[in-house]
Amino acid sequence: MNNHFLPTSKAEMNARGWEQLDIIIVSGDAYIDHPSFSAAIIGRHLESLGYKVGIIAQPDINSEKDFTALGAPRLFFGITSGNMDSMVNHYTAQNKIRTDDAYSPDGKAGLRPNRAVMIYTQKIKTYFKKIPVVIGGIEASLRRIPHFDYWSNTVKDSILCDCKADILVYGAGEIQIAEIAQRIEKNQSLENIRGTVIISANKPENAHELPAFQAVKDKNGYYGMMKSFFEHYLNKTLFMPHQNRFLIHYPPAHAMTTEQLDKVYDLPYKRLPHPMYKGAKIPAFEQIKESITAHRGCFGGCNFCAIGLHQGKAIQSRSEKSIINEITTISEQPYFEGIISDIGGPSANMYRLYCKLKIAETCKKGSCIYPEICPHLETSQEPYRKLLRKALNQPNVKRVYISSGVRFDLALRDINFSKDLAKYYTGGHLKLAPEHVNDRVLQLMFKPKKSVYDEFCQLFTDISHANGKEQYILPYIIVGHPGSTLETGLELAIYLKNNNIKVRQIQEFTPTPMSISTLMYYTELDFATGKKVFVPKGRQIRLQKALAQWFIPENKKYVYEALKELNRLDLLDFFLGEKERKGTV
Repeated sequence: MNNHFLPTSKAEMNARGWEQLDIIIVSGDAYIDHPSFSAAIIGRHLESLGYKVGIIAQPDINSEKDFTALGAPRLFFGITSGNMDSMVNHYTAQNKIRTDDAYSPDGKAGLRPNRAVMIYTQKIKTYFKKIPVVIGGIEASLRRIPHFDYWSNTVKDSILCDCKADILVYGAGEIQIAEIAQRIEKNQSLENIRGTVIISANKPENAHELPAFQAVKDKNGYYGMMKSFFEHYLNKTLFMPHQNRFLIHYPPAHAMTTEQLDKVYDLPYKRLPHPMYKGAKIPAFEQIKESITAHRGCFGGCNFCAIGLHQGKAIQSRSEKSIINEITTISEQPYFEGIISDIGGPSANMYRLYCKLKIAETCKKGSCIYPEICPHLETSQEPYRKLLRKALNQPNVKRVYISSGVRFDLALRDINFSKDLAKYYTGGHLKLAPEHVNDRVLQLMFKPKKSVYDEFCQLFTDISHANGKEQYILPYIIVGHPGSTLETGLELAIYLKNNNIKVRQIQEFTPTPMSISTLMYYTELDFATGKKVFVPKGRQIRLQKALAQWFIPENKKYVYEALKELNRLDLLDFFLGEKERKGTV
């Protein structure tokens, strides 16, 4: 296997002596040959299995030439929107168009279409009518069954039904894509592949039936369908009647072994954007070029997060040797300046954690650590602690940071890890994600209670001071989550003000497809109980955000409005001071 970029043109194919590719990947991201980018991972993985693979990156949807540049593949087209859902990539939580795209050269917006998977598939089906199409990636994965679509404010059918691809891959995809390639090559059926969704004329045996799409478009029907989905999808094949055929959802692919994961990350990535970008900066690459993925999966089960639905709940960890080898590779790059910016995953300190009962893939509990940490979960931070120490001691490495975030409830269980975190792996600010401080809101999020967060903050501060370091915790906050009210927004604002925490970036809740929080947003029902839950929208969210960012001058009028609505104008001086208060009246 030659260490070249995967071909993006006929000229690059010719340079390899290839007349035809086996598989062509169409991606909404710029082509960056790095193991943090899905198209590169899948492309390199297929290449390692002996297939000739090319990439069409960010094709102009109005250009037939872009889609036909590599000709017809022998086996299939693989289509992904890239590392982000194209709608999340394009629109803010308030449905305003974003002005940049971190996955495009020079951050330029508009190089991928809305609903990229569907549009790319339609174009490919137009130009190559007989070639199979496989869709995957985060956009397809989280739209694999009927789902609430925030941007149209409707329940949409499975993206597979809408775009008429041949098969949908959900999850990371390496295992499934290899099986699909082998079956297409042998002209075999694509039925019964774990981690996929298909449309078939054959009703599956011993499967659980979900209601047809027409029955789940109203709130009650959608709530019932999603409750049934979460109850059964890990262990059973699901099917849904669809126009005299059946939408069939197979259980998730099995978690990858350490050996399998190592092979994927040890492949000969160039670790650079393709030369066709002529040195243009791609922000997403600049951010992660010196970071390392240590593991996949998350057992946290946060209701607003889709990682568990995509990567799975079981932690899939790389070996220490593979990670250290990658540090050596990074240290040889011309851009390396001695700093490893991150060694982590969805939650960094879940590395090498596992279920002692070995049922992580089938356990129906939504979270292994909420409301309490499961007694069957191995929570030792020692493997991660040793890995970080070894990384820090590698030649040419000056500093190692943890920037992908830690679960503070797990860190509290290991004082030695918490000490190392404060002493060695924090660069002045530690990013944590309490998300809120009101325990009812946290319950609806499936996040630890405020008291747990406060306990860790005190521990981190004490350790930092004991080591002569002035360090701060920078909290990630979500406003507008189902269950949050103006009253809980005020509670959050008072907490931040009392602790002199000025958060410049606050996330407004965005209802992304398939998440439990999105279900609650649409149905206005608590997922756990089925009882009514308040869902803030519009102005209410704006006021919540303004309270949490009381210190921003343009928020002054909104703070006044919120406090007046709450009948708490007595707090004007507390938030704005006497001088600022006079300007609001």
